Amino acid sequence: MQKITPCLWFDNQAEEAVNFYVSIFKNSKIMSVARYGEAGAEVSGRPKGSVMTIVFQLEGQEFMALNGGPIFKFNEAISLIVNCKTQAEVDVLWEKLSRGGDKNAQVCGWLKDKYGLSWQIVPTVLGEMLQDKDADKSERVMTAMLQMKKIDIKTLKQAYKQG
Repeated sequence: MQKITPCLWFDNQAEEAVNFYVSIFKNSKIMSVARYGEAGAEVSGRPKGSVMTIVFQLEGQEFMALNGGPIFKFNEAISLIVNCKTQAEVDVLWEKLSRGGDKNAQVCGWLKDKYGLSWQIVPTVLGEMLQDKDADKSERVMTAMLQMKKIDIKTLKQAYKQG
């Protein structure tokens, strides 16, 4: 077990969401499921035996999903960043994660999945270009990225090489 595990709070869709996420990422699995017992069901208002928490891994990163009720909702204050090596990987993850969600509300590679969780689908080359010692190059890349919803590596590279 890792030392720090992010916990994702769902109303009652934790199991559905975890199955969705695990189906998208290759190196992923459900590790354990805990169900509400009598005491937990009474306090939470959830049916006894229903899913309380699910511990799962996405690409080796451990998470917990909790069916905690409608009290809290996801917002952009927390997002999951997915570092992608190729445009093909960006494209596939972008389409799969945004299915039923919103891929048009944000720029710079952000999207919301159908559960309201924010994701950043980011090519690894972006960080390299933004950290270039040549400030003009990194500024051109930043300007190009700010015009994009889904990040396009070819366009970023063109901006990087201009000048």
